[in-house]
Amino acid sequence: MDAYQIFDESIPFEEKAINIFEFQKEHNSIYGRFCKALGIQDPSKVDEIPLLPIQAFKEKEIVTAQEKELSSSYQVFQSSGTSGMSRSRHIVLDTALYKESIFRGFDYFYDSGEFVIWAYTPEYNLNPASSLIWMLNALIERENSGLSKFLELNRPLSQEKINEVAKSKRRLMLFGAAFGLLDLLEISKVELPANTIIMETGGMKTYRREISKSELHQILSNGFGIPVTNIHSEYGMTELLSQAYSQGSEWFKSVPWMKVSIRDPQNPMREVEIGEEGLIGVMDLANLYSCSFILTGDKGIMNGEGKFNVLGRWNPENLRGCNFLIDKD
Repeated sequence: MDAYQIFDESIPFEEKAINIFEFQKEHNSIYGRFCKALGIQDPSKVDEIPLLPIQAFKEKEIVTAQEKELSSSYQVFQSSGTSGMSRSRHIVLDTALYKESIFRGFDYFYDSGEFVIWAYTPEYNLNPASSLIWMLNALIERENSGLSKFLELNRPLSQEKINEVAKSKRRLMLFGAAFGLLDLLEISKVELPANTIIMETGGMKTYRREISKSELHQILSNGFGIPVTNIHSEYGMTELLSQAYSQGSEWFKSVPWMKVSIRDPQNPMREVEIGEEGLIGVMDLANLYSCSFILTGDKGIMNGEGKFNVLGRWNPENLRGCNFLIDKD
């Protein structure tokens, strides 16, 4: 199948999702067995497609490919974690498709030519298989002013470099996880230009304490001297090749090739009512060669506009359906 058709908005999402379901059921042994165990082989609509519990990425190699394709070059992304901790692994057979999803996703929300990208990524730098680092590197390499970069760790922001960005007539976008941005705020005594966008990528639990997203955004707004509406968030993870963004609020919007739903944790095949808490389910068509249908471990709610809010980790010991994953082929 033509991988880049996932971005074609003239083709209904439902049609693309059903086609990818058939492809992955046939060529992904783990997902195929999962669907068979649930007794679901021929869904007639999108909400009947089973969502694979995200724990599978810690237990198995989740790959959709014919045998002849498995020997080709590929990239393995691994989630962060402490020594001895079970970490997710995402095998990405087509990094060009991932890069296309990154660029199209970013451009869906922002004018890329308007921004210089800075990234402050402590801890993530220690993980050479970080998908976040790969994503940021792709955005930085694409930006052609020569001013985009990864910031040195444990060094304050340079007023001189900030002025260079201002002179370039571009806006600054500063990416970072919550704990890193708070650390940077403590060592930097400069205010950022008022039109700066700070893009926090999660990581709410710091070595100090766990804080709410609204409290974090207010601290960053006050500390860096920019409006709180300029504190944005990115929702992504190792197991997904697309991102959702929130722009000045706590509500995330998905890209057209990604559909988010809120599922009943006791029966993940059922979507809960608008405003009801549940598990976040994601259909990410960019995960063409792994699994596009994932039940995350995140708790969330959906509003009437189709946007979702992330309320933290659900953190059950096992999500329903995981017992089907450990059987041998």
